[in-house]
Amino acid sequence: MQIQGLTPIGIWDPVDIAPAFSTEDLIAITKNFREPVHILQDIESGYMGVGISGEITPIPELINNGLYLLGTLPAVYPEWLGDRSFLEVHSLRFPYVAGAMFRGIASESMVIAMAKAGMIGFFGAAGLPLERVEQALDHIQTELGESGLSWGSNLIHSPQEPELEESIVDLYLNRGVYRVSAAAFMSMTPSIVRYCATGLQRDSAGQIYRRNHVFAKLSRPEVAKMFMTPAPQDILNHLVSQNQLTQDEAELAANIPVAEDITVEADSGGHTDNRPLPALFPTILSLRDKITAHYGYARPIRVGAAGGLGTPSAVASAFAMGAAYVLTGSINQSAVESGLAPSGRKLLAAAGVADVTMAPAADMFELGVKVQVLKRGTMFCNRASQLYQIYSDNSSIDSIPADTRKRLEKDVFHAPLEEIWKDTYSFFKQRNPNEIIKAEKDPKYLMALVFRWYLGNSARWAIEGDTSHLVDFQICCGPSMGAFNAWVKGTFLENPENRTVTSIALNLLEGAAVVTRAQQLRTYGVPVPAEAFDYRPKPISLEFE
Repeated sequence: MQIQGLTPIGIWDPVDIAPAFSTEDLIAITKNFREPVHILQDIESGYMGVGISGEITPIPELINNGLYLLGTLPAVYPEWLGDRSFLEVHSLRFPYVAGAMFRGIASESMVIAMAKAGMIGFFGAAGLPLERVEQALDHIQTELGESGLSWGSNLIHSPQEPELEESIVDLYLNRGVYRVSAAAFMSMTPSIVRYCATGLQRDSAGQIYRRNHVFAKLSRPEVAKMFMTPAPQDILNHLVSQNQLTQDEAELAANIPVAEDITVEADSGGHTDNRPLPALFPTILSLRDKITAHYGYARPIRVGAAGGLGTPSAVASAFAMGAAYVLTGSINQSAVESGLAPSGRKLLAAAGVADVTMAPAADMFELGVKVQVLKRGTMFCNRASQLYQIYSDNSSIDSIPADTRKRLEKDVFHAPLEEIWKDTYSFFKQRNPNEIIKAEKDPKYLMALVFRWYLGNSARWAIEGDTSHLVDFQICCGPSMGAFNAWVKGTFLENPENRTVTSIALNLLEGAAVVTRAQQLRTYGVPVPAEAFDYRPKPISLEFE
């Protein structure tokens, strides 16, 4: 006999716990996702429902009343939403990553909290001098000690400062940083190849053992292909010739991908291609499958999802598409562990989905590259866009019309441009003297450096909490921040002072499990009410009491 396309497999007797057919009862059982659940049909009425526990007996013959058992769903756990190999390789409890927001916004405290919760946090090393990064490593390693907990740090591609990129890799290799979040790489560099290949060896079973793990954050298939394939042979040969890799390490590197963890970054804060995750993620996943088949890799390349993940439904959808793990960024800036000042976190907590916009980027200002930032409560976007327009229209500071220059000095810089150049000169004299040489030869480039002073400091003011520049705060942020705020409204997480990275993570994962269970039941024909998909944040311990 067929029941809505399903064949009954038994008769279910509730014993002590009544089955759920009403809206209220279905919502309650949906949230009880850590228990196996039985899919039921009332034989007399034909109504679909669910039950837990009870007794099951085979169907001896056609009966006229009672409850048919159509199927049983096992328990769902937040720990199991992603790829099990991801948890095993990185010794984690949850398939969840946080970071790595630049200039230490993804702070040491954030990394430590995530590690202790069985997740991974990446320190936001981008934009920081080497000494500051070393201080952060001291703090993290002192706090975590020999615990074996997993954590990492950011490695951003620095085409204008290759020496800094090399120095950061030196630091990571010397200090035993075994995981890096590689960001903004548009081409393969010796530094990232050296990091991934150092320490490669074969284990007792003959398999290649990787000591250093690269999490490649990207949003384009061509970049994904670069990280999913083995390192270029010419770079490996060069590193061997410079005694930066052994011949054995280079030979092993030629047989494995540069990165076995690929983070697909959709519409997000900061540098972004504004791509929607449902379009981008399957494209990268398909590419992974083709490359894996071509090279015959013995281990899988794990693909995680990032960008726009600010609600349980968004996280559940990422896992449903096949994400090995999820990575959150923007929403963690509003957490108490964030390196962003409380005044900046308050602005973020008031943001809506539409309160973000694109603005000129400090690091690639002259090219017109933009980053996604918070719009509400700040004038940064308008002023940064104005600077780019003036830069485009003029050949030097001296060619800027007098009234325009006066307005800039009064409203944006709050000082004569000559003074701003003096500050800029002092900065680059310490950081990169070549920039000064280039600027003194090219007046338009000098103007660009002066304008970049504002873009660079606007981010620093937000981190330091300089409220005299509150309207100039540059806070990189994606629309997930607004979605998160709408979700937590009316709950304990509405108050930024209650937002910890672990409370955010645990509620997103718990909620994603609820959404996953509700969708499972719906696919079996159970009339799951819409309210069952609406998980509300609550205080959660790591024991999930």
